[in-house]
Amino acid sequence: MRGRIPLRMRILAALKPEPDWDTITPAEVVELRAAQARTLGSTLGAFVLGKPDPGARITTHSLELAGRTLDVRIYQPTSGGTGLPLIVAFHGGGLIGGVPAQDDWLLSHLAARTPAVVASVDYRLAPEHPVPEPVRDAYDAVPRLVEQATRWGADPERLALLGASAGATLAALTAIRAVDRGLPVRSQVLINPQLDWTDAVFRYPSFTENADAPTASPANCRAVQRIALPSSFDARTISPLYADDLTGVAPALILSAGLDTIEDQSPAYADRLRRAGVEVTLTRYAAATHAFLSMPRLVPAARPAREEILAHLRNRLLERASTSH
Repeated sequence: MRGRIPLRMRILAALKPEPDWDTITPAEVVELRAAQARTLGSTLGAFVLGKPDPGARITTHSLELAGRTLDVRIYQPTSGGTGLPLIVAFHGGGLIGGVPAQDDWLLSHLAARTPAVVASVDYRLAPEHPVPEPVRDAYDAVPRLVEQATRWGADPERLALLGASAGATLAALTAIRAVDRGLPVRSQVLINPQLDWTDAVFRYPSFTENADAPTASPANCRAVQRIALPSSFDARTISPLYADDLTGVAPALILSAGLDTIEDQSPAYADRLRRAGVEVTLTRYAAATHAFLSMPRLVPAARPAREEILAHLRNRLLERASTSH
């Protein structure tokens, strides 16, 4: 390991061992997802995830898209207001698991303290909806949320994208596509991001150096690739690291976790963005594990990382006239 796993994280990993990711079947993934949802609502889940900010109101709404309806979890300041920035978020989970509620601690804080309207998209998951369906959900949901921004008191001209892990894949891809679509993205925040879905993911030094990590273990990463991606699918098409042109993409804040198997993807993408002339801030949290911002009670680095995200978004979103594009 590149460092020492936080004590509480080590205790949880010992008490709650991982499934056998190397043999897990698609049907078992669906069962595991249901079990994880039950844990999310338990006393243990509430402890791990942390308390939402009391300054934010959380509601769930339906988002009508072509041929399907998605849920979207909306976070709004309890103090109200109109013309607030809009932050569209995507949760982690390898495109095979996860729910918006796992990010309540982070997103409610951003809504209350920026202040902003945060919309977390409950996109479809594999194995029922393999890639590229989650990507298509992101591409379609963001412009629809921009169209409906005033419904929640948000300003459609002040938009940021945020994602963690596989959710960062969706945020980064949508930021790239936004250039041609003319969407007013002022910032993208990528948290312990998955940016390379090719087999090269298994050859980064961090993959072997952090092989004992309790989250995003090598076996988990292999299972995610196997279950989320159809066998004939070209993984480069959903890998931001392989994008043909990153010119004009929104400024990025990238937070990498030093104890993460996929850590090395972050500086690799930051380098690609900089070579395209994109402004990038890359911060490495050396004592953080993968998914650390969904586990603030277990990983102390979550709190300073949350404050860095807040400061970045306030800087990028609170001026009405954008100077970034």
